[in-house]
Amino acid sequence: MKRKLKICFVCSSGGHLAHLYMLKPFWQDKERFWATFDKEDTRSILQGERIYPVYYPSNRSIKALIINTYRAIKILRRERPDIIISSGAAPAVPFFWIGKLMGASTIYIEVFDRIHRATITGRLCYPVTDKFIVEWEEMKKLYPKSINLGSIF
Repeated sequence: MKRKLKICFVCSSGGHLAHLYMLKPFWQDKERFWATFDKEDTRSILQGERIYPVYYPSNRSIKALIINTYRAIKILRRERPDIIISSGAAPAVPFFWIGKLMGASTIYIEVFDRIHRATITGRLCYPVTDKFIVEWEEMKKLYPKSINLGSIF
């Protein structure tokens, strides 16, 4: 029997989580798990979902990068996802790089509020991203191999 596609969604809480949650029509019938912050909004939005907590605050923190790299190795070795999807922020970086080394495909969705300037996470994930999605045509200048699918909102 063929195994279901397994997806890892990795993101920070707040807007990044909301961004990925809006893709529910795509992911609701797939095997999945989430790697995100253990915060009130996460627990509320993802009630009933399988969640692995990642360390925060994580933006521009070497300590968080080291801790989340360790967590990425542990979680990805255990789960072996086929695809890793993220819209940011910082926790995506170790998951994308480690996941790529483990053979996972990666999909990154650059956030909606960026029109003319790349995010740090987007720039760090871009080299190991199989499908890089932007929501504005202007962003294709910054990410030449990206695909503009328009707004998720």
